[in-house]
Amino acid sequence: MRVIVTRPANEALGWVGQLQAQGVQALALPLIAIGPPADLAGVHGAWRALADYAALMFVSGNAARQFFALKPAEAFAESAWLALKNVANPTSRPRCWATGPGTVQALLAQAIAPGRIDAPPTGAAQFDSQALWQVVASQVVAGASRVLIVRGVDEAPADGHEATGRPWLHEQLVAAGARVDTVLSYRRTLPELSPHEHAALLAAAADGSVWLFSSSQAIEHLQRLAPQQDWAGARAIATHPRIAHAAQAAGFGVVCESRPLMAELVQAIKSLHD
Repeated sequence: MRVIVTRPANEALGWVGQLQAQGVQALALPLIAIGPPADLAGVHGAWRALADYAALMFVSGNAARQFFALKPAEAFAESAWLALKNVANPTSRPRCWATGPGTVQALLAQAIAPGRIDAPPTGAAQFDSQALWQVVASQVVAGASRVLIVRGVDEAPADGHEATGRPWLHEQLVAAGARVDTVLSYRRTLPELSPHEHAALLAAAADGSVWLFSSSQAIEHLQRLAPQQDWAGARAIATHPRIAHAAQAAGFGVVCESRPLMAELVQAIKSLHD
């Protein structure tokens, strides 16, 4: 049994390596392409105002990686960068909020001091904005806290409108009296598959492979890349209930849920083999 890893390319190969180390056959087939936002002014402006924020909330690992990759060369950005890596005073502002372990790892890879990072505990039922809010809500001071949400933007679907994701945490922050800004650090687009990759996609739809989804948009892209494909005989593992719902809506015959922790993913994969 083979697992199809659909995460963006910069993450998919790492997941494939971890799965193979656990004895699981895996193939990287990225269904989301990651690129810079159309306008960098927002990111550069956010770096300029970094010291004014009580917290930076990163919706994903890609949001964090791209935000730091786009750090401008100006002196103000270097000063802000050093502040974020300040181990001696990890309680100074801004804090870094992460939705789950992948985002935490992306921040640590940027040498952000661990003591500056807030995230749901390892035992959380889910890794998402709701779980993060349980950890950070007490930090918000009405009328005083300013929070920057760093996120991506989806390419426009058929209706021509860009989607920037769910506003749930934004709404909680506003209700708690915080001032909230949003910056787009990356763009998610439909990948351009090579003929070999497209052939692998169609083969995996019917050969018993297990599709691993950590994004609803990957499922949307899969349907766009294979619009005539019937997924009733295919199996999927989704890392969040709303992603599982998207897989079911797409017609996958078997859909299992698992948190995005490697040991639990491997267990879920093996359960489909039993």
